[in-house]
Amino acid sequence: MTAAYFVRNPADRREVVAELPAHGAGDGQRALARARDALAGWRRTSIVERADVLRRAALVIRRDAETIARDVTREMGKLIAESRAETVKAAEFFEYYASFGRRPVGEVLADARPGAEARTVREPRGVVLAIVPWNDPVLTPARKLGPALVSGNTVVLKPAPESPLSALHLARCLSEAGMPSGVLEVLTGADDELGRSLVSGDGYDALTFTGSTDVGGAIRRRIADRNIPLQTEMGGKNATVVLRDANLDLAVDAIAAGAFAQAGQRCTATSRVLVERARADELVARLSKRIAAIRVGPGLDESSTMGPLVAESRLDFALDRIEEARDAGADVLAGGHRHDDSACRHGWFLTPTLLHLDTPRSPVWDVELFAPIVSLTEVESLDEAIGLVNASRYGLSASIFTRDLEAAHRFSAEADVGCVAVNLPTAGWDVHVPFGGFKDSGSAFKEQGVEALAFATRVKTIAMRAIDPT
Repeated sequence: MTAAYFVRNPADRREVVAELPAHGAGDGQRALARARDALAGWRRTSIVERADVLRRAALVIRRDAETIARDVTREMGKLIAESRAETVKAAEFFEYYASFGRRPVGEVLADARPGAEARTVREPRGVVLAIVPWNDPVLTPARKLGPALVSGNTVVLKPAPESPLSALHLARCLSEAGMPSGVLEVLTGADDELGRSLVSGDGYDALTFTGSTDVGGAIRRRIADRNIPLQTEMGGKNATVVLRDANLDLAVDAIAAGAFAQAGQRCTATSRVLVERARADELVARLSKRIAAIRVGPGLDESSTMGPLVAESRLDFALDRIEEARDAGADVLAGGHRHDDSACRHGWFLTPTLLHLDTPRSPVWDVELFAPIVSLTEVESLDEAIGLVNASRYGLSASIFTRDLEAAHRFSAEADVGCVAVNLPTAGWDVHVPFGGFKDSGSAFKEQGVEALAFATRVKTIAMRAIDPT
């Protein structure tokens, strides 16, 4: 009999949100086998029919959006408004990839040989193993499921232990929409053994992972000699550059949204701010005022403007990094401590934090914090700013605020990141826009947009000549 484990509300650890099966290694192998058994039938299903399943599932998600959103908030902690927006985005992913049901699926190519023709077709890779994190628990699975399923793959999905209900909601919506049994298998559990056994075992043809850089690197090493396509979307240490000519109202809005929305628990969260010295004092004053207006509280409280961290371990990690920064000479300009008023004392709440660094040699400058903490330092020029943006193992997202078109173009060309924003936050990328980072932030396979199909499919080239009847 499969054991059970409990999912708890990070805003109030006393509340048990769900009791779910704690699947083990054997359950994982059986799920992979069921997905393998379902593959032939799903692959033979017309792409138009597969797309229709996604389209109908999107309608179910929209119908049940409030129920799904409330469960996202209860298990992960984000604001209910953030959960509602994420749930709608999940439906949009299904709708977008459903549109590929009536798009070209290959090309006809010229062939120099008499009477011959050549063409390409895109085929599904097979069984896709998808491992997703807790921070966007309905959006991230939908982003992976859309291109995989419409292309004819079957999927074994392992959500994070902290937020499995969202993935189960997606599975329910797809089932109601007509998804055949075995095409999507969802595994829940709190033990790392399940993930390790899935990755190390046989039975899948491609692996897509979103999570920390350290775990993603371990997965890459574990399957390096197995010729399995690997798509990874990992960590970020995203920087915003504010030049002396910037519109500070716009910059402050974007920094606050990028750093403190979802309590900073996004791979694209703004973590570093590089401001030209001439505007530093004004930027700090405006940003400090904005931080002071943030109302920390439970995500289901509509008056809250920032929710909790997902777990006690994440809160402890953030507090330790703040103390390290303080010991290294950083000034804590705002926040920097646990928020534990009467509404929050049973949850994992951190005050939104602004650190001032005299030098970018502080421990917090290079470490992904996944918390509502932003570090600010002054620079003398765009040259220095670009150098500091690129002096990181990460290369996910960066932004610049300027009225100078030349500076904007130069930053866009020289920032060593996968996603560049000009006068916009580091976060916020739509379903049709390719998404992913460079360096230790991700693999060569992008997510979202048409680019996602490069991972979900393989290209077969076919050359054909009719036999001469004479």
